[in-house]
Amino acid sequence: MNEEQQDGRPIVRGHVKWFDPAKGFGFVVAESGGPDILLHANVLRSFGQGTVADGSAITVEVARTERGFQAASVLAITPPETPPGAGLADLANMDPALLAARPVEPARVKWFDKAKGFGFANCWNSEADVFVHIEVLRRSGFADLVPGEAIGLRVIEGRRGLMAVEVLAWDSASRQDR
Repeated sequence: MNEEQQDGRPIVRGHVKWFDPAKGFGFVVAESGGPDILLHANVLRSFGQGTVADGSAITVEVARTERGFQAASVLAITPPETPPGAGLADLANMDPALLAARPVEPARVKWFDKAKGFGFANCWNSEADVFVHIEVLRRSGFADLVPGEAIGLRVIEGRRGLMAVEVLAWDSASRQDR
């Protein structure tokens, strides 16, 4: 871990090996090698996210503890590479630039079932349900959503109704121009 330093702690770039929201932790593998780095849910929440998708690129400030290395803060997360529209027929022929240009809508998670691979959210000031597919969630850098969680969504009219094409952490969504 011979990377940059911040406040005397190394800054490490790597990827999320796995993260389990139910357990409240996961591990990061450094690009430069070395032991796995513990990523606790509280550190992730301080960054503004409750979960992170496996394989996401991540930059963390690392502290050495009695039990090994641990992420002290998250500095950046980049979702894993997924081809546009992977797993979703509604998005297969859409221009990714057009999807990215959609406005960010503030929303709240109604429910999400990771085992089923989908859930629904409601944009504020609307009763309409917005379909959220697990592939969109993963491509957005999330592993799971919690009922009542505030998020930002980019939404399109799909074949069977409104559907999310991107999910953003509320903290980052609220900073973007709408």
